[in-house]
Amino acid sequence: MNFFKKLFTKEKKETLDSGLKKSKDSFFNKISKVIVGKSKVDDEVLDNLEEVLISSDVGVKTTLKIIDHIEDRVKKDKFISSDELDTILKEEITKIICDSQDDDDFLSIGDNKPHVILVVGVNGVGKTTSIGKMANHYKSLGLKVMIGAADTFRAAAIDQLEVWSNRVGVELVKQKMGSDPASVSYDTLESAINKNIDVVLIDTAGRLHNKTNLMNELGKIKRVLQKKNVNAPHEVLLVIDGSTGQNAFEQAKQFTSVTEITSLAVTKLDGTAKGGVVLGISDQFNIPIKFIGVGEGIEDLQVFNKIEFVDSFFKKS
Repeated sequence: MNFFKKLFTKEKKETLDSGLKKSKDSFFNKISKVIVGKSKVDDEVLDNLEEVLISSDVGVKTTLKIIDHIEDRVKKDKFISSDELDTILKEEITKIICDSQDDDDFLSIGDNKPHVILVVGVNGVGKTTSIGKMANHYKSLGLKVMIGAADTFRAAAIDQLEVWSNRVGVELVKQKMGSDPASVSYDTLESAINKNIDVVLIDTAGRLHNKTNLMNELGKIKRVLQKKNVNAPHEVLLVIDGSTGQNAFEQAKQFTSVTEITSLAVTKLDGTAKGGVVLGISDQFNIPIKFIGVGEGIEDLQVFNKIEFVDSFFKKS
């Protein structure tokens, strides 16, 4: 069942526009300086545009890909005015974002319930808060949701999830601090099966100082879950902090080196001018973005829509 193809409401669009305002204003302030006094897109404009994209945290490889595509269009069309640059840039940026909007496997909750989402990410990126907001999102679609508190190394993480589960009105499975994360995951899935739950969100520890331990821990959680459901987890979702710019690339790199990541949630985009990081991470890691955080409210973790994202990014004030 595809629960994601809902109308992108006016309220959500306004929140997205507002959440990306700092990134948009910074980006277009730089762009305007590139094209001032220019009647056409030439080598100098492209060189300066390259600097703008890199300084906007798009990333070097993705920037070069965009510039190459624009250069090809300039050669093909012979003459492109500076007024056309926004439109062309918008089109090329839309193309490089890893597309998931029409992928039913990605956007759907399968009939083989419960649908298990293992949530990973370093401490401090907003992982626990995002789980609470995701629980609210799925519940708002009429689904029965359960959360598993498998980050047993931080009492604060368990307490925070308890606050969120009470706020959203979903059940939380927890054990005492220091318990085996795989045991918590197993108990969560077993309870979810018995209670006919639709979606299970499992929090995990955000430690990267020892990648071997992290890999072993995530591997154990997966093996234990598969004793109850051979297809679990159905998703491994990485939460990254968009406000950290290029550090978010490193977070993605570290986690993709120890486990398969199937989707991304990019948080804290409303408080930063570094929204361009969304473009580079999606392109370079070829991982679809599922959610973006564009505000503090419980509804402000939005399902990512690349068309609406790019439209907001380029929307003139």
